[in-house]
Amino acid sequence: MKKDLYKIAALYRFVPVTDIPALRAEIRQFGESCEGMCGTLLLAPEGVNGTIAAKPEALDRMIGFLDQKLGILHGEVKYSSCEGTPFNRFKVRPKKEIITLKRPEADPNRQVGEYVSAQDWNALLADPEVVLIDTRNEYETRVGIFKNALDPKLDVFTQFPEWVEQNLDPEKHKKVAMFCTGGIRCEKASAYMLAHGFEKVYHLKGGILKYLETIPAQESLWEGECFVFDKRVSVGHGLDQGRWDICHGCREPLSQDDLKSAAYEKGVSCPHCIGELTEERAKRLRERQSYYNSRHNGERHGEQQDHGESH
Repeated sequence: MKKDLYKIAALYRFVPVTDIPALRAEIRQFGESCEGMCGTLLLAPEGVNGTIAAKPEALDRMIGFLDQKLGILHGEVKYSSCEGTPFNRFKVRPKKEIITLKRPEADPNRQVGEYVSAQDWNALLADPEVVLIDTRNEYETRVGIFKNALDPKLDVFTQFPEWVEQNLDPEKHKKVAMFCTGGIRCEKASAYMLAHGFEKVYHLKGGILKYLETIPAQESLWEGECFVFDKRVSVGHGLDQGRWDICHGCREPLSQDDLKSAAYEKGVSCPHCIGELTEERAKRLRERQSYYNSRHNGERHGEQQDHGESH
């Protein structure tokens, strides 16, 4: 049986938000009226961030509601689609920051770097003076990365300022370009770097997702696929679903080679976590996987991650 088509919106906007409890309740109530609404929205004093999905007409209604309340169409909204629900439920969560950096001087509502469109990105990277930096976490960069980019190998985004302090010098590195999945990390990262004396700071508008959607594969400088925070796990050029899966024991992305490993047991373990897997935890995970299989016939599944950012 063919599954229903769901429309997905990856969105964020840095905008001052007041009375978060009341707004959260309004959004949750409106979401209940939208057929198939699922995914997660984060609300913080600095703005809104999230990835949500619903039946196409219902999602359009929600985006209109969020634009009325938060002017979301003045921020970043990127659309894609998939067959079947990409998330298990709909959540609206209050947070201190919509992307956590814990550096008050990194305020995108005050200053950000220079946006570079996907169409102009390749030309920027051709400049030999540009230092290209991936601001995502290491588990994401394993799935794919731009050619010649520096990978800070972050476990969490809050490590980014320390990496900058140890590896970059505003007197030496005059041009810095950054990228992330959908653009939100670069807003914070560029604000941080400008606050610390870097002169020319660029970031990819719309992030990797906009680049993969816009730039033909034969012209692309992207290598691999892009990790996404929904059941698709990864996407390639044209935002087609990729070949990566995810370990439901440790939440790490899994390549095709990982899936062939003797350490891989669906829903239980993979090469990244097998060494720390106890018999007690393995038993619990097998019971969970067995229950899921009985309900969903073993279809590919996932939940939006709390690894770092939603897009």
